[in-house]
Amino acid sequence: MRRRSQEPGDEAEGLFGMEELMAAAAPSETEQARPFRDGPEARRLLRVTEIHAEPGAAASWRGRQIIARFPDARLIETESHWRIPHLHGNEGNVERWVRIKRETLVLGERTSLTVRPNGRSADWIAPGLSNGCAMACAYCYVPRRKGFANPITVFTNVDRVLGALRRHITAAGPKTEPNQCDAQAWVYDVGENGDCSVDDLISDNTADLVHAFRRWPTAKASFATKLVNPDLLRLDPQGRTRIRFSLMPPKDSRLLDIRTSPVPDRVEAAADFLDAGYEVHFNLSPVVLRPGWQEDWDDLLRMMDDVLPRRVKDQSAAEIIMLTHNQDLHEVNLGWHPRAEEVLWREDLQQPKQSENGAWNVRYRTGVKHEAVETLTRMIETRTPWLRVRYAF
Repeated sequence: MRRRSQEPGDEAEGLFGMEELMAAAAPSETEQARPFRDGPEARRLLRVTEIHAEPGAAASWRGRQIIARFPDARLIETESHWRIPHLHGNEGNVERWVRIKRETLVLGERTSLTVRPNGRSADWIAPGLSNGCAMACAYCYVPRRKGFANPITVFTNVDRVLGALRRHITAAGPKTEPNQCDAQAWVYDVGENGDCSVDDLISDNTADLVHAFRRWPTAKASFATKLVNPDLLRLDPQGRTRIRFSLMPPKDSRLLDIRTSPVPDRVEAAADFLDAGYEVHFNLSPVVLRPGWQEDWDDLLRMMDDVLPRRVKDQSAAEIIMLTHNQDLHEVNLGWHPRAEEVLWREDLQQPKQSENGAWNVRYRTGVKHEAVETLTRMIETRTPWLRVRYAF
């Protein structure tokens, strides 16, 4: 596979809008004027040195855009984004868990365009434009299928994915009855297996999704994130995209949410995103049971009540998601972050349960989970009575 030579201006034209171009061209460019994706925080998260690409993905416009963005990365042809021998199934990669996330990128073409029903965080799960994440949350379910490495896979056939969504939205027609997902619009989760805020550091995939949903008045995009990416404030979603900031007590986040934005930053960013045209909700997720969890969640709710302005509170809602863990992920974590397993792997509180896709996971026992949900719900009613709980899982 030959690397396409980067023509002058190619990268800027593909990655930036006019405001970004003007900022990049300013003679006295500062970190504040520079797009976040070109700043030091983004570079700490992603310093891509190796790109594995399917031939069709590398040849596509989106693939060429991404390859041009990382001109120093080694380009390696792969037959399938799911089968890269030295990445997937290689137990030795556990010790390089975070390094692979930072330095390795995979480009592929999405073959499944199925829109699946959900009914929890959204009405529908859209075919996502990525799989995997540069962040390294110790409880993440996505790596269970990859084995010992979980770099970001970016899908480059954006037009086919957007076409499938357009056809599904057209066939669904207007929503005639409100539900807990939304009172008026069909909600499509566009980031089930990745983080769209991180994806925006790599390509225009997230921007394409946000712009597409602006044209679909009966539908709304939704994605959860743990990264505050101010570049997304420029996308003008016009109320058709719901961003869900995932929150947990900072003490838990420092142990479990590796490489993410600090929790206080996520809370403080809510008003900026609302003012930029997003609907802003929150994921209280995952709720991890360990000594002192009640006090720390109470402190988080107090912080939200103190920091969030009334305009955010008036439109906000939340999901409560209790921790689900997995035996295989437990074994991986023991190889790179064993301290996390001291709170995630609690055989005294957990029981095995088969998931919808047939995998065996561990979840809190029914009685334990019920009591914890009741406790947290009462705290919300007391500390943040403005926060509507859409569902608890």
